[in-house]
Amino acid sequence: MSNLYLGLDASTQSLSAIIIDIDTRKVVYDVSLNYDETLPHYGTQNGVLDHPDPKIVHSPPLMWAEALDVLFEKMKTEGIPLGDIRAISGSGQQHGSVYLKTAEILSNLDPSKSLVENLGDIFSRDTSPIWMDSSTRAECDEICDALGGLQATASATGSTTFERFTGPQIRKFYKTQPDAYNNTAHIMLVSSFMASLIAGKVAPIDHGDGAGMNLMDIQTRTYHAAALGTTAPDLSHRLPPLAESRAIIGTVNPYFVDKYGVNPNAQALVWSGDNPNSVIGLGLIREGLVAISLGTSDTYFGTMRNCQTDPRGEGHVFVSPTGDYMTLICFKNGSLAREAVRKSHGLDWNGFSHALQSTPPGNNGKIMLPYFEPEIVPNVLNSGVHRFDLDEQDAAGNCRAVVEAQMMSMRIHSEWMGVRPSAIYVTGGASVNPEILQIMADVQNCPVHQFEVTNSAALGAALRAAQAHLNATWEDISKGIADPISGSAVNPTNTAVYDELVKKYAECEQTALGNKL
Repeated sequence: MSNLYLGLDASTQSLSAIIIDIDTRKVVYDVSLNYDETLPHYGTQNGVLDHPDPKIVHSPPLMWAEALDVLFEKMKTEGIPLGDIRAISGSGQQHGSVYLKTAEILSNLDPSKSLVENLGDIFSRDTSPIWMDSSTRAECDEICDALGGLQATASATGSTTFERFTGPQIRKFYKTQPDAYNNTAHIMLVSSFMASLIAGKVAPIDHGDGAGMNLMDIQTRTYHAAALGTTAPDLSHRLPPLAESRAIIGTVNPYFVDKYGVNPNAQALVWSGDNPNSVIGLGLIREGLVAISLGTSDTYFGTMRNCQTDPRGEGHVFVSPTGDYMTLICFKNGSLAREAVRKSHGLDWNGFSHALQSTPPGNNGKIMLPYFEPEIVPNVLNSGVHRFDLDEQDAAGNCRAVVEAQMMSMRIHSEWMGVRPSAIYVTGGASVNPEILQIMADVQNCPVHQFEVTNSAALGAALRAAQAHLNATWEDISKGIADPISGSAVNPTNTAVYDELVKKYAECEQTALGNKL
């Protein structure tokens, strides 16, 4: 019998599975099912339902359940040895919520029927608000004011109130549909809902995903009484308990044993959010390790031993599956900004790279604040590009300025963590550009390593399953599976240049934003 561990990822657009063989240190199965293509009868576009109000973004929870059936049937048909699975865990898109009238059916699912047929009329709310929903500004303000303001809320729950977070979404549901709220016995996250199906009982919410609700005390890792009270009445009775990320719920639901041949002794673990799972999938298992995703938005993941919260409320603090804390800082003007500069000067990506090669580190003091779109970090409500000692027609100077700005902004807006990175693992489309990576290494003054992971959340879930089942160290579990592949070394001369330039950048940022930071 092989030592196989299954990690699932219920993301916005797809349900994915990764199986790892812990003995050979290899991923032996990797598949993803797109909801729109696989389950078109739900009428979703990119995994979400159309709504006349663009601020309202929901998905049907039955779709996620049906996708589980399709995925397990696919694995069974393809001859995947599901009987060798030792443990299962998973990842769910963070912040989304699911509302049930009852959960009794979970332990009595009929394998002769589909999950959709079994679940029937279980939901008190047919659709689930997800992380893309931005319709709860009023509820965010109400909760934030009740908790003492932005800084107090961030200090208490790890983040200030955000529209997509679960607490404001629950409050809106209670305010606009009080009868449906009163008919709700269980409020789950996407992660705990899917875990409940796998385990056959109401699954706990792990600390990592619980931190994305504005309902958990980030220090004590228990529900925050004041946050619960100001969100909705009798909320504590409707929420699952909180648990460590390594908590084992029990053995897998007999439904999956009888229907698909899953090992009856396989352990079902609590699931976590996609961001905490990605931290494990990217190998961020100790303080000082950082991952930067250079995508449409640039995202900074950091691991820290002690809990520090952002006094400006820009960054998020969650609990890492390792038991440490993690931060997530999102910069909206990522590849959007790099591409805007490239296109405005008629360059292809080779030309963009040549521009970086032809300009000196520090750009002779030329600085850009690249707010081509309203920015999340720092909080910039209106778009607008600001240039200091930089001519708009200077193609090479603008190319270097946009990259240096992004890296200096990451350095400035991660200082509240109190942890300087010792190594950076970089992913995303721009991670193949050695010039960008060199600037990153020199600005951050630490080596940068490329990291090839196609689905870090599902991989992280599989690694979590193995770690809990084997009671192993994170180093032993991650070795050979979540390792970087190559790196860019720091140039000490360039670092000295950036140590000075970052001071000027901070002054320019404050000038442009009216000293509001």
